[in-house]
Amino acid sequence: MKLGAFSVSLNVKDIHQSKAFYENLGFQSFGGDIDQNWLIMKNEDTIIGLFQGMFEKNILTFNPGWNQNAENLDSFTDVRDLQKELKEKGVQLLTEADEDSVGVAHFTLEDPDGNLILVDQHVNRP
Repeated sequence: MKLGAFSVSLNVKDIHQSKAFYENLGFQSFGGDIDQNWLIMKNEDTIIGLFQGMFEKNILTFNPGWNQNAENLDSFTDVRDLQKELKEKGVQLLTEADEDSVGVAHFTLEDPDGNLILVDQHVNRP
């Protein structure tokens, strides 16, 4: 199962303070809009998202269709196919993508310890 690019989406209290902290660790701004309280930062192939006031917990995020530079892949497993495979394995999903849709879609699930996982596709089916 290929889930796509991986990042950790962090729930932060002060996005400016968090940005400065992660810059000290060698991260650089890669995307987002700090004025809208979200920022994507990168250190080599490691990606983190800083999100202030958008969700309650940190989230493990996978992006089918993207590499670690947020570049579209020529070939990937569509989010709806990943969802179908997980459901066939008996994995319970919190939210589901519309299986009849195309393009952008996402679903969420929780691991046994309550960690949230977001599988979020930003590109059209291959």
